[in-house]
Amino acid sequence: MKKALVSGITGQDGSFLAQLLLDQGYRVVGIVRRSSVSTLERLKEIENHPSLELVEGEVSDATCIHSIVKEHQPDEVYNLAAQSHVGTSFSQPEFTFQVDTLGVLNFLEALRKFAPKAKFYQASTSEMFGFNYEEKEGKKFQRESTALKPQSPYGVAKLAAHELVRIYRESYALFACSGILFNHESERRGENFVTRKITKWMGKFAAWCLNSDVPSFDALSFTKDDICFGDLHFAKLRLGNLAARRDWGYAKDYVKAMWMMLQAPKAEDFVVATGKTYSIREFLTAAFNKIGVESWENLVVIDPKFFRPAEVDYLLGDPSKIGEKLGWKPEVEFSELVDIMVKHDLPKNMDQKLFLAKNLV
Repeated sequence: MKKALVSGITGQDGSFLAQLLLDQGYRVVGIVRRSSVSTLERLKEIENHPSLELVEGEVSDATCIHSIVKEHQPDEVYNLAAQSHVGTSFSQPEFTFQVDTLGVLNFLEALRKFAPKAKFYQASTSEMFGFNYEEKEGKKFQRESTALKPQSPYGVAKLAAHELVRIYRESYALFACSGILFNHESERRGENFVTRKITKWMGKFAAWCLNSDVPSFDALSFTKDDICFGDLHFAKLRLGNLAARRDWGYAKDYVKAMWMMLQAPKAEDFVVATGKTYSIREFLTAAFNKIGVESWENLVVIDPKFFRPAEVDYLLGDPSKIGEKLGWKPEVEFSELVDIMVKHDLPKNMDQKLFLAKNLV
């Protein structure tokens, strides 16, 4: 039985990856931050699995990571632990580097010293590209060969880690590789990310409408910041730059790509993306259409505080290499991804009342 060590197991990607590995017959050891021990919501479907073991640890603590690797002797290591929010990296740059860069170095050193035959996967990010892209036949995209010039502390921290993986692969012959992941979402996405922020707000708004017996969209009125029904008020959804474009995929598809990279005969870095890009405005429209709302402008406030310094406004990945070499391709399209997220966050009784789907238009 193969043994996999997974950091960030309580997160979106870690929980999906753990399920995949258990289904493949692995023994999975998950590293859980001491502050996250009680936050196991995403693991509730597998937390009692006999082949799953959770251990406390901090990736930024070298002694801790060295001890875990030495004790468990994993066949595969997936480093998914990260401070992964771009905005937070501006307010907490030191913490971002401790986790996203130093944490990777700690794993690489642990493998070099105690488990040199183990295979290592690092979750890199499309934010490393910054404003850079390549262009062919009028189409702008980012691929493995695109120059890297990040525009945030998060992107810089991830780039440093990305280069460390390359250096350890070339210098010590470790099987170490990075997946350059473009945005990938799911019903398990953290609520501080814009896609989940949108669908969670929609769920709360739908519940408010149902509980307030709002008969139709026309019965609502609007102030600058609120949606009103009589004396009842509900805060509008507050967002930043709606023109920013992202290549959004489904997290379940992306963790399969991670696993496939460690099954390959050679360690290589791959872009993991859908090859399609959509704006936040388009995500909003698709999401609101799922509940029958065609015009959402009165429900949203553009708030300058959500605009990022030096924001990257365009990301579109070219997944040709991973498709050709590993046979990976995304299975869930954009519309289905939006549908999965919206349905998960809507009130459970909404299907019975069919309130928004038929009347709130």
